[in-house]
Amino acid sequence: MKTEDLIAQLAQNAKPVRRALPPGALTARWLLVTLPVLAVMVLVMGPRPHLLALLMQPRFATAEILAAATTVISAYAAFCAGRPDEPGWKLLMPVAAFLLWLAELGRQCFVLAVQTNGAALELHADWICVPAIAITALMPAVAMVWLLRRSAKFRTTHACLCGAMAAAAAAELALPLFHAADTMMMVLVWQMGSVALFTMLGALAARLGLTALHA
Repeated sequence: MKTEDLIAQLAQNAKPVRRALPPGALTARWLLVTLPVLAVMVLVMGPRPHLLALLMQPRFATAEILAAATTVISAYAAFCAGRPDEPGWKLLMPVAAFLLWLAELGRQCFVLAVQTNGAALELHADWICVPAIAITALMPAVAMVWLLRRSAKFRTTHACLCGAMAAAAAAELALPLFHAADTMMMVLVWQMGSVALFTMLGALAARLGLTALHA
């Protein structure tokens, strides 16, 4: 068979290929699922008293803005990781966002520790934040895996890490709206520690899930 005939035959029998959605569109779809889930979780758990006044406080608002930024940036990076035409530096954006968020919380902890003569450094068990973050992050994580399945398959490990970070950061974004930590040290250790823990566990689960689905 001539090469031209082979090419014509392959082209004739080839199925149409659906164009992969860009990372921005996939991020928007993920947010359409995630934001209502966060709102429902806050309503079910019960918003904190005087929440609107709390959101007007610079310290609280800054932490929430950085949490939201980490959520969106991590989701965008997860979908960028799946595309070979996206530069590798975009995969570092969630790390920068998380470190900036962590640094701001550390700064707040230091300032409050000075103002309260060390009271802000008190640390005790706060077990409610661990399951609260896990439950809140579950649906965003499922939505992330589902969308990653429908995107290009490239740099899967990075995609899973960034996607898990997005889900965990989204849960931490909602947590302060219905649960108050006693001290800033508890926020740093329990809440941010839970974000880091669920990022690693979520990335592993997502990687196993994607592997099983494509087996």
